[in-house]
Amino acid sequence: MKKVVLAYSGGLDTSIIIPWLKENYGYEVIAMAADLGQGEELEPLREKAIKTGAGKIYIEDVKEEFVRDYIFPTLRAGAVYEGKYLLGTSFARPLIAKKLVEIAKKEGAVAVAHGATGKGNDQVRFELTVKALAPELEIIAPWRLWNIKSREQAVDYAQARNIPVPVTKARPYSMDRNIWHLSHEGADLENPANEPKEDVLVMITPPEKAPDIPTYVELNFEKGNPTAVNGKKMGPVEIVETLNQIAGANGVGIIDMVENRLVGMKSRGVYETPGGTVLVLAHQELELLTLDRMTLHYKQLIAQRYAELVYEGVWFHPLREAIDAFVDVTQQTVTGKVRMKLYKGNCTPAGITSPYSLYNEEFVTFGEDKVYNQKDAEGFINLFGLPLKVRALMKKKAGLE
Repeated sequence: MKKVVLAYSGGLDTSIIIPWLKENYGYEVIAMAADLGQGEELEPLREKAIKTGAGKIYIEDVKEEFVRDYIFPTLRAGAVYEGKYLLGTSFARPLIAKKLVEIAKKEGAVAVAHGATGKGNDQVRFELTVKALAPELEIIAPWRLWNIKSREQAVDYAQARNIPVPVTKARPYSMDRNIWHLSHEGADLENPANEPKEDVLVMITPPEKAPDIPTYVELNFEKGNPTAVNGKKMGPVEIVETLNQIAGANGVGIIDMVENRLVGMKSRGVYETPGGTVLVLAHQELELLTLDRMTLHYKQLIAQRYAELVYEGVWFHPLREAIDAFVDVTQQTVTGKVRMKLYKGNCTPAGITSPYSLYNEEFVTFGEDKVYNQKDAEGFINLFGLPLKVRALMKKKAGLE
């Protein structure tokens, strides 16, 4: 019997894909779940996958690899999609697909399958990774093939086969969770005019219910990577988990946005990214202190392109690797401590220090100094403004004023 390896989450879509693959292809279905920090969601998967019809299930613990090799490089790059989205789902998909390919090769499978819809970005992210790593594998995308047209119909399909799913018609949100974030889409959120209901939030305390006094958190960075929280050295996974708890309790990290999907439509999503929000903002502050103007400004341009590459699913692309090389050079001096103040959904800097600080109080003081001759500014302004002066003279001479 031929084998197909399914990227399995135990959610609505992948739960019904197992029997659908068996019914329509006759393949043996091997489920593969990646432990990206979903927590309790993974516990029932092994039993559930087998009961649903899978011949075998792999549960791969990839949390360390996820944070170290996907989250932290994106953090160092400063990549944020459309100024808001911290890419929690985007950089998880290439890693899942990478593991999917590894299991497929191990099992001698002829195909891989995923539960991404034909309207979303994830189909692109999964499939581009498979094409980059194992172009010989067949890719099966049921949402582009079957007659199920909605999540409500998917629930009906599951119920007809006695498949328990975590989604009901009363709460039909599409959710994706990992150690970095939790996303919510669908149902009432599809209308951007609707404020998210309070019960949508899972990782974060609603800001109005957060503590009435601020919480301060101190982060250590070494070459752009976070290494300690409040003076305690931690590994990558522990750092994110710790900050998720601290920031989440203070209402920090709620992102509500209408984004431009790669497939051409706009979509609305609510993302909970508590620890990630603190890390991104703290890293930005440290770069403002340690990078010179030209490097910082060019890196900000590169960051936008990096975010697009991650969002578009081309993680395994030479351009992303080349940008990483540039970023690595810029991060050599991004070392220091950043203190952040968390209060009812706000996250603001409360002090930064670095042995590589480019801030020099002697030069910027409003008091008397002996290192800066203010008369030098006149010549600089004359030369810097010369093109403007020449153009104004030309317009006057040509009668264009």
